[in-house]
Amino acid sequence: MIQGVPDRSGARGRGPRGAAADPTRDIAFDIVQGVLEHRRMLETSLDQSAAARDADARDRAAAHRLAATVLRHMGTAGMVLEPFLKKEPPLPVRTVLLIGVAQILFLDTPAHAAVGTAVSLARRRGLVPFAGLVNAVLRRVAQAGAGALEGLDQARLDVPPWLWGAWGSLARPVAEALGQEAPLDLTLRPGLPEAERPPGGVMLPTGTLRLPAGTRVADLPGYAQGAFWVQDAAAALPARLLAPRAGERIADLCAAPGGKTAQLAVAGAEVTAIEREPGRLARLKENWTASDWPTGCKLVQGDAATWRPDAPLDAVLLDAPCSATGTAHRHPDVLWIKRPRLTALTEGQDRRRATCCVPCPAGLCGVLAPARRRAGTRTRGRGDGLEPDPFTAEELAVLPEALTKEGWLRTHPGLWTEQGGMDGFFAARFRRR
Repeated sequence: MIQGVPDRSGARGRGPRGAAADPTRDIAFDIVQGVLEHRRMLETSLDQSAAARDADARDRAAAHRLAATVLRHMGTAGMVLEPFLKKEPPLPVRTVLLIGVAQILFLDTPAHAAVGTAVSLARRRGLVPFAGLVNAVLRRVAQAGAGALEGLDQARLDVPPWLWGAWGSLARPVAEALGQEAPLDLTLRPGLPEAERPPGGVMLPTGTLRLPAGTRVADLPGYAQGAFWVQDAAAALPARLLAPRAGERIADLCAAPGGKTAQLAVAGAEVTAIEREPGRLARLKENWTASDWPTGCKLVQGDAATWRPDAPLDAVLLDAPCSATGTAHRHPDVLWIKRPRLTALTEGQDRRRATCCVPCPAGLCGVLAPARRRAGTRTRGRGDGLEPDPFTAEELAVLPEALTKEGWLRTHPGLWTEQGGMDGFFAARFRRR
């Protein structure tokens, strides 16, 4: 159970269909519809929500959390609804029902509020003919309560079958971890005094400060000054394993949103951050400007496959585009977006990996790729001068379970579940001959 969604309906007048306005649920509806109907990412759907434009930060945060809960438990919620529906309703109606079920079974919203606000939501969204259905179905779900979940394999229901199969033996531990809301992970600026660290956190062995799920980072003292930044514990590992030193010239390819760039820069490296997508580069620049981070970092729009530095580099860190399914713990929407074309992505990663390392004389390259990628095998015999440089047990002494027999790094949400888990990442290191 996580903190419920407050019933703020009516707080801001009436909606366009006459029902009381309720920005939290209106935004959540837009998000879930954006994911299911248009295959848009959660954050994109939030940004494009008309209801979110005039909403305050509290409503947006509550809506984000409600929508994420729907997506995290969508398979289970759908199975709960099945006995109460004679036929499949239109998608917008199903979205309203899913929001209601999520509040009744997975949040601590009172049942009467969950039902009432769902009916109002249906009316505001022009679904008046279905308002009675929404009311009747959700009342029955509320009457069943936790009993509606008995006998359901929630872990399996909440993961698409193709992905469950792709995960193999890891499927169940990973899926069970995905059912829990992710905590807030922070990377601290080196040398930050303990007295200036956000309170209420636990320092993980990997050096990440972990705070409880639902913590609003913008409310933490020191955030605006760049004393720390949001970065999953697994996402922080590659830059740490690269072990940047002051004065080294390092390129961070596919750099947005900037967490790894910041790690390299605050370590004293001379960083050139490359990002192809204008929108993501703008976000990276915004993050950099808003924080008191080193000013010597170069932020460049460009394609990692064609970009060349003006002088030799000491190291390259490449976060190659991938399916993003490893981030489902924090971004449950990726589970329900159209299956990515993994082959095309892999080919793109090969091109970037092969080209990015050319300027590195005897340098070190960190490459992140999809979780099941055979990076070392695919590299041998390519004639590009790269040799696998496996990670050692000493380097991963604090997380030995993430070291594969080939010497690569592989994390997944099923690791450290007692401490809140982590994202799924694959990282391989190469050295140029």
